[in-house]
Amino acid sequence: MDKYNSNFKYDEMSITNIDDFIDENEKILWRDKPKKSAFIWSKILNMLPFALLWLLFDGFFIFMLIYNNVLEKIGTFFIILIVVFFLIHLTPFWIWLSNVITASIQHKNIEYAFTSKRIIIKSGIFVDIKNIYYIDVVSVNLSVRLIDRLLKVGDIYIKTNNGTVVLFDIVNPYLVLNQLQKIVNDIKTDMNFPNDLRPQKNSGYKTRYKDDLNKTSDKF
Repeated sequence: MDKYNSNFKYDEMSITNIDDFIDENEKILWRDKPKKSAFIWSKILNMLPFALLWLLFDGFFIFMLIYNNVLEKIGTFFIILIVVFFLIHLTPFWIWLSNVITASIQHKNIEYAFTSKRIIIKSGIFVDIKNIYYIDVVSVNLSVRLIDRLLKVGDIYIKTNNGTVVLFDIVNPYLVLNQLQKIVNDIKTDMNFPNDLRPQKNSGYKTRYKDDLNKTSDKF
């Protein structure tokens, strides 16, 4: 069993650095963050038409209430009810606005890494760590939308036995996709058919990765 990293800070409530989460015999093969401009624009554009339509719809009713002096004809209690109703009814708009406001914080906390054992995804305002072991990976796919092409990024979808996770706004997405597919194929093959148990005529995939291999996405 691998020893825990001696630099891991057990007294902290959350992990702030992927390096602190790496085992002693584990090697980082690739690590990167979403492209910041693409990530922030995706937060702005995501839900934008729906949020604006929702705001205009509620804004129209609020305007009509004020224009027709309805609020002056009802008591304070009913005014409070109307205000509370619209605050709750505008939830889609508040969700969109909060995502836009917190986009920079979210980007700061996001980091992706491929190691010799697993895929690590660090994300969230309060930092959340997800581990995906290669044996659980079912497929790896790429999505490049029009806005992604303009910003030269792509989203990598990793389907596992427990669901799907996404690596958002990756620079050089085709190279990263190919590298991840190769790592998954190599390591899953060696886990199912170890090299030492194969005939001598079949040397296997030789999955011996170096510490300095592919430190950044543009060095594949």
